[in-house]
Amino acid sequence: MPSEELKNGLPAEIKMETSYVQNGETHHHSFEENGRVVYMNSSYYIRFEEAHDLKAIPVTIKINPDGVVQLIRRGEQTTRFVFNSDQDTETNYHTAAGIMPLLVTTTDLRVSYYDRPFAGRIWVDYTLSANQQKLGDYQIRLRFTT
Repeated sequence: MPSEELKNGLPAEIKMETSYVQNGETHHHSFEENGRVVYMNSSYYIRFEEAHDLKAIPVTIKINPDGVVQLIRRGEQTTRFVFNSDQDTETNYHTAAGIMPLLVTTTDLRVSYYDRPFAGRIWVDYTLSANQQKLGDYQIRLRFTT
């Protein structure tokens, strides 16, 4: 059972690394930000702002009690990915050219927690496809410590 402090939200240090392979090219991005971890309605929410091209993009990672993880980025367009190792999920990716429906196939999903201080890790490997064409392979590695 999470502590009362966690229900009110605790400051957290967030370390996130993302990498992806598209068209044979590998791209890597990593950052450290301050954020908050909140326990609400049986789910954990990790909230932070990702500095990107002189803008701060609000990001929320939601960890559901069933182990499904959602990534929500609220930039000029809102993006929501649902990572579920039991089934593929669909999302709409908003671009300047219009809305692109994407299929998210989660190939590896791991979530772990640690006490004193409360901390956790999220490990996601997934592929994105559009119109039955694979766009690339992606990885997210996130650590948080309160």
